[in-house]
Amino acid sequence: MNPTHAAEQPARETPGPAIEPTEAPPALEVHDLTVAYRTQPVLWDVDVALPAGRLTAVVGPNGAGKSTLLKAVLGLVKPTTGWVKVFGAPYAEKRSWVGYVPQRESVDWDFPTSALDVVTMGLYGQVGWFRRPSRTHVATALECLDKLGIKDLAGRQISQLSGGQQQRVFLARALAQDARLYLMDEPFAGVDATTERAIFALLKELRREGRTVVAVHHDLPTVPEYFDSVVLLNMRLVASGPVATTFTQENLQQTYGGRLTTLSQAAEALLHRRPVDKK
Repeated sequence: MNPTHAAEQPARETPGPAIEPTEAPPALEVHDLTVAYRTQPVLWDVDVALPAGRLTAVVGPNGAGKSTLLKAVLGLVKPTTGWVKVFGAPYAEKRSWVGYVPQRESVDWDFPTSALDVVTMGLYGQVGWFRRPSRTHVATALECLDKLGIKDLAGRQISQLSGGQQQRVFLARALAQDARLYLMDEPFAGVDATTERAIFALLKELRREGRTVVAVHHDLPTVPEYFDSVVLLNMRLVASGPVATTFTQENLQQTYGGRLTTLSQAAEALLHRRPVDKK
């Protein structure tokens, strides 16, 4: 062999250690979460991890701690024990990644402001609290109102809107935040059929974009239609997982206990229902 030619050959690289693929962290992870108001526990030792890109319903009887769970994630109530992570980090580090839609009943709808102003509030992370929104920000807010079908109500005072219209305004505000995780407290409660369809269309759009929605939900018959996953909660976690395997009569019975009367028959009917196109 020609020694000169041999010297020109590149040295073989020593293979390095194999790199194991890493899984993306859950969109929302709650560990050992206990919340008490004074001495009365509301949530007890809750452990749940929710994957990204899914629509998840939080279901349970009144007083089960569903709204408290969302508030604990947002830091609005202080847990007695446990921790919360959003996409693998504390909520304080991912605050801008999270959008929140509170219960409509908890909002002061007499506050003198327009629907457009309310939606623009969702952009204050970009605008700044002491600066006026630019034309681009206003256009974004109008686009969000349009997605909820109420762009024509942009200048209307929120006190003059119907309950369904008010709910869509708050959903538009959350949409303006361009969040990766949306927490919604009873978004379908007390709304008309038109608003319900608009909300469902929005949820499907968010999922197509890879966003995650966690919503407190009371209407059991619509869980299989509207959601991919479900969390069954009654102070403690009863079950969590895909609707197809978790939303069962047995789990509902454990969740609602003696209060589950006609609901068991409803659940049985749901399990044999034709699947709804979720594309």
